[in-house]
Amino acid sequence: MNIRRSMLMGAVLVGCAALTVPAMAAKPTLDCKLSYSMTGWSIIYKHAEGKGVVTCANGTSMPVKIAVKGGGLTAGKWHIDNGKGKFTDVHTINDVLGRYAQAQAHAGVVKSGSAQVLTKGTVSLALAGTGEGVDLGVDVGAFTISRR
Repeated sequence: MNIRRSMLMGAVLVGCAALTVPAMAAKPTLDCKLSYSMTGWSIIYKHAEGKGVVTCANGTSMPVKIAVKGGGLTAGKWHIDNGKGKFTDVHTINDVLGRYAQAQAHAGVVKSGSAQVLTKGTVSLALAGTGEGVDLGVDVGAFTISRR
C-alpha cells in the first residue's frame, strides 16, 4: 500500500513540475509597437478603417489592417495620421492580432487628439494619435487588428 502511495505522489509531483516549467518559460518579454493611420465616422453606429505596421524588438514586422466597429451615443467624422501604439504582454508578433475591447468618451473639433488603452485577454494596447475632424459621444465596440 505504501509503495502505491509513493508512486502516486511521485506521479503527482512530476505532473505539477511539468505544468510549472512551461508557465515559467512563457513570460511575455517581446516589445512591439504599432504605427497607424485611420479614418472613421459615426452616427450612432461607429465605423473606422485604417492600416499600419507592427514592429517588434526582435526585428519582426507585419503590415496590418485595422477595423473599428461599435455603437452608442456618438456622431462625427475624423481621421488620425501618424498614430502610435504600444503592446504589452506579447510572446510573439502574432499575439497582437485579434479583437480588442474598446470603450470611450470623446469630443473633438477640427484638430484633436486621442489616447486610449484596449485589451484582448492578457495583451493590452495603448494608443495615441492626433488628427482632424469633428466627433462627440460615448461608445463601445471592437478594435480589430488583422494581417494585411
